[in-house]
Amino acid sequence: MRKKSKLIPILLMIVCIALSAVVIIPFLVIFLNSFKGVREAAMFNLALPSELVFSNYLQVFQQTNILRGFMNSFFISGSVVFCINLFASMAAFLIQRRDNKFLKFIYYFFIVGLIMPVAIVPTIKLMHDLNINGTYFSIIMYYTGVMLPFGTFLFVGFMKNIPRELDEAALLEGCSFLKLFYRIIMPLVSPVIITVTIVVMLFVWNDFTGPFYLVTDVSKWTIVLMIFNFITQYSTNWGVVFAFMMLVISPVLLTYFLLQKYIIGGLTVGSVKG
Repeated sequence: MRKKSKLIPILLMIVCIALSAVVIIPFLVIFLNSFKGVREAAMFNLALPSELVFSNYLQVFQQTNILRGFMNSFFISGSVVFCINLFASMAAFLIQRRDNKFLKFIYYFFIVGLIMPVAIVPTIKLMHDLNINGTYFSIIMYYTGVMLPFGTFLFVGFMKNIPRELDEAALLEGCSFLKLFYRIIMPLVSPVIITVTIVVMLFVWNDFTGPFYLVTDVSKWTIVLMIFNFITQYSTNWGVVFAFMMLVISPVLLTYFLLQKYIIGGLTVGSVKG
């Protein structure tokens, strides 16, 4: 029994290392090859560059409108984050604070939204009928609809741990229902707000399917769409392509490394009573 108990942690460590390598090795390939010339980068290996080619990054700025792509991605991601935090927190407050069968049905309706896949064809048809297809508003509303169930689920789970006596005391003191929500409840759910902000931001930033089908105007392309277009044009120079990829994923990596403790904390908070 003792041998088995010692063997399990070792096997788990080996599995974790193998899974980490699946993620780390492709990233190292991209990073190292972004500093290589045309011939070396085409080898797709982990060898160090014989000569550092920093001009790959300069070519990215010269040959693409990468700053426009960053602005579009930040604008769309930021707008979606604002909508999700606002609408999901308001919906969760009503669902959790009121014993209403209709609101309970709405909550289960949101849960179904976590499971159901996105139907992109009816979405495009609806946007055409509303005459909003290809606009910033359409892609923002698309992502808001996709991520709203996730945000509502997290907010409801966390608000269960906020005692209702706090609401009663505030209402007895003359606080309106709206002030109760914004001045008392919202500051208490800040860990979930941070978690939702990070997860939604990363999802919208990295998503390709939504912009590919819904953004028809080149000037509104996100940074991920620009990568797709850039690869088709400059696939003969993988050093420049890898440099483009490094510039795109750098904000995501920086955000995750700086705020990963908030992601884990926000996802687990409210899951255990005590």
